[in-house]
Amino acid sequence: MLIVLGVHFIVAILAPALFSRWGRAAFYVLAAVPAGSFIWLLTQYPGAYAPGAATLTIPWIPVLDLELAFRMDPLAWLMSLLVLGIGALVLAYCARYFKTDDAGLAGFGAQLLAFAGAMFGLVTADNLILLYVFWELTTVLSYLLIGYARTRIAARRAALQALIVTTFGGLAMLVGLIMVGESAGTYSISGVLARAPALVAATGMPGTILDIGIALLLVGAVTKSALLPFHFWLPGAMAAPTPVSAYLHAAAMVKAGIYLVARLAPGFSQTPYWQLIITILGLATMMVGGWRALRQHDLKLILAYGTVSQLGFLMVVVGLGSQEAAMAGMALMLAHGLFKASLFLVVGIIDHQSGTRDIRELSGVFRSAPRLGVVALIGAASMAGLPVLAGFVAKESVFAAFAANLRYGPAGQPAGAAVLSIMVLGSILTVAYSARFMWGGFARKATGPGTAFKPVSWLFLGAPALLSALTLAYGLYPSLVESWIRPYSSQFRAHGPDGIHLQLWHGFTLPLALSAVAVAGGLALFLARDRIEVLQGRLPARVDLARWYRQSIVLLDLVAIWVTGRTQRGSLFFYLAVILATAIGSIGAVLALTGRHWTHKLYFLDAGSPFQVVAAVGIAIGAVAAARATKRFMAVLMVSVTGYGVALIFALQGAPDLALTQMLVETIILVAFVLAMRSLPAGLRERTTGGRKLVRMLLGAAFGAVMVVVGIVAMGSRIDSPVSLGLPRLAYEEGGGLNVVNVTLVDIRAWDTFGEISVLAIAATGVASLIFVRGRGNKLPRAETVATGSVGRTAAEKTPNVATALAERFATSAGNAWLVAGRTLAPERRSIIIEVVTRLVFHSIIVLSIYLLLAGHNGTGGGFAGGLVAGLALALRYLAGGRFELAEATRISAGTLLGLGLAAAALTGIVPLFLGGDVFQSAILSFELPVLGHVKFVTSTLFDIGVYLVVVGLVIDVLRSLGSEIDQHEEDGIGAVTLIEDDEPLEVGR
Repeated sequence: MLIVLGVHFIVAILAPALFSRWGRAAFYVLAAVPAGSFIWLLTQYPGAYAPGAATLTIPWIPVLDLELAFRMDPLAWLMSLLVLGIGALVLAYCARYFKTDDAGLAGFGAQLLAFAGAMFGLVTADNLILLYVFWELTTVLSYLLIGYARTRIAARRAALQALIVTTFGGLAMLVGLIMVGESAGTYSISGVLARAPALVAATGMPGTILDIGIALLLVGAVTKSALLPFHFWLPGAMAAPTPVSAYLHAAAMVKAGIYLVARLAPGFSQTPYWQLIITILGLATMMVGGWRALRQHDLKLILAYGTVSQLGFLMVVVGLGSQEAAMAGMALMLAHGLFKASLFLVVGIIDHQSGTRDIRELSGVFRSAPRLGVVALIGAASMAGLPVLAGFVAKESVFAAFAANLRYGPAGQPAGAAVLSIMVLGSILTVAYSARFMWGGFARKATGPGTAFKPVSWLFLGAPALLSALTLAYGLYPSLVESWIRPYSSQFRAHGPDGIHLQLWHGFTLPLALSAVAVAGGLALFLARDRIEVLQGRLPARVDLARWYRQSIVLLDLVAIWVTGRTQRGSLFFYLAVILATAIGSIGAVLALTGRHWTHKLYFLDAGSPFQVVAAVGIAIGAVAAARATKRFMAVLMVSVTGYGVALIFALQGAPDLALTQMLVETIILVAFVLAMRSLPAGLRERTTGGRKLVRMLLGAAFGAVMVVVGIVAMGSRIDSPVSLGLPRLAYEEGGGLNVVNVTLVDIRAWDTFGEISVLAIAATGVASLIFVRGRGNKLPRAETVATGSVGRTAAEKTPNVATALAERFATSAGNAWLVAGRTLAPERRSIIIEVVTRLVFHSIIVLSIYLLLAGHNGTGGGFAGGLVAGLALALRYLAGGRFELAEATRISAGTLLGLGLAAAALTGIVPLFLGGDVFQSAILSFELPVLGHVKFVTSTLFDIGVYLVVVGLVIDVLRSLGSEIDQHEEDGIGAVTLIEDDEPLEVGR
């Protein structure tokens, strides 16, 4: 099962390459994936129908009871027949439906194939949370498929409408899944169903967590399967290409809600809200969908509203919770998938060959395309429930199931009779819109000439023809389908003494009489179609849920505009005031309400550590000075004082790694601030006065006081041994290192660190994209192509003088060769002291950074600290030589370093899987080397190297963004940089 899923998604990723090579014929390659999976599925029949069923479980997050659990039982096998079989036919159909020059085919094919994989995962998932993951995958992919025609606003609106409605239901379902899983004590679907009888018996009165959870699950099913009041999204989704309608909205996606009800019905069909929700909404949807189908003039909309009606019908049957209804419901599920997919594909052919789907324009199509007409006739007759087709067998079994429920079931006679009567009325509407479909699409109309219709090839007609043939075979030999369904339906209690069987002929029975009434009534309704249309036109649309949805969205937009206008004022004071006041109020309330639970072991100061007081006083002085500073540089410097004070406290507490990292971070941030401040005025703007100043002071003091109390309470309220006590043993025995902090970062909690460096890479990319005018990878001219002293030269220094001559002599002397770009700076912008210091310490700092990287596993350091030290060395070189020197020092772009770092970290996580280990599992290697002797190497060091590269890439991005780029803008404002070409100066200007 996992291989089937993997192949679907891998080939979907490769789809663009396939389409670029073979064009629309690549759809056949994509169709081969579900076709092959369908063949594999047939071979799984013995395992699926064995007593234990076929299962596959791979632990994922055991703490959350989340695992990749799949189960191939009879219900999953039946649903997979539809998902894979119809998916393969629809993909093959697409190769003839789309034109060679249609845009976006690669993305469309990839999404449709991925959707088939997601649906297969959904019906085979045996974990509630995993089911939800696939559920939402189908939602997102359906949004993309419905919105395929991105230039059409109707398609985009329909896609967004489907996304909003089904996502709303999905979120409600997620809450229900959690409530059911917690009530059952397991998130395994098979485990939940095994415990369901005891859970239902123990709930007692309605309104328990389990009952509410089941109701929320049904909300998800109702939205996905387009039942009232959410039915309107499905007809709107007909803006999608017809293959999407045939697959998602007839055979696959809308069946997800039906599947969920069928999956849960054996355990929860007797819960208090189940029958109420399913029966009322299902019957109402059946009637509304059938009635509205009679007024449509678009063939796809006739089928769309017919699908809505049939989904309501299916929901009522599948959710009844009896053995007879389970048999009938699954029989109808298979029959509906066959005939409705076939009919949608027929509509696609009509639209493709004639250019219209409007029944007022179509005429004489049956005469022009008799083979297509026969295929459509079989599908429409099955939809109407005429003998000898699958729809007839399934509908007969439905009437038999509800007749048995009426006679033997626990429901009251009036209620059972009413339900059966509404079903017959709904079936009358089904016959009527089925006849309308055939007449509108194929009949010869009295008004207007026959429709010009191109010949239909067998390749194009093959998919709907095969589905219609299967519909006929199902009707003639239903016993095979019964054998597939029987293991599932046997989970329910039978209402009648003998149950029901899928047969073409049961004799003269009540179900046959009801079928005859449905056919006669439907044909009469069709013959009176003109009067029905007039009547429908006169009836006022008192309840238009689609319009209510649109009005709700407009209202939501207005509320959002109102709220945004009053909260997003562009005032930093307002934003901070709201954030701090919320934090003060919420945290203060918790402290006040839980005060009696504190242990009251107040922690203020370590005994015998007076230096902590000194550090605290320094931090306080820095904070006050920063608040009162009038110059930006002084304010930033004082903020850094507070940071260095915190680093001192870390050092005094015996945390050298934290102290080193804090000191390096403060230093690199100070450099970044100083670089950025070059573009800002030196002085801060005028101070706030009056009441707002008082509010600032009170908020600052209150927030500080609250956080101090939180710290005191948190440190004195421990009730258990700290987890850190076991980390030294884990670090040494499992991680192979003595530095607990570093081993924790690169081994024990490597997932967290990987997420953090990913965020660093994203932040660096954001900084670069916001600031760079040119591309991040654009290279500056080489330093040797820039004239000496031309970078940053002011107008007063255009004429060479003594200082310029001395600078040129200093720059070109043999002893100063390696700081090659320093000579490019104008003399007034150079600092000989910084240049000399850089020459002396740059290489030592780089060596120190590498030492910290390699030594961090057993001593102070690590990839993060080493990367920051290397970044400071590059910052020093930039300060000494300017932007051209930075370009000389960083021949590899920041983006490349970030990518290499993430790749190195990711590989250390993936490679252990191929060696039989877990993700990010480390290996400890011991070996002897000449000269070096015994070496102990831990593979997590490679992860640390990735961290090192990411941090260096981030620093380079900051230096280029806030340093080189600003330099470039300033130079563009001052004048030209002189480039040397063929020993002659060439000025490039603003």
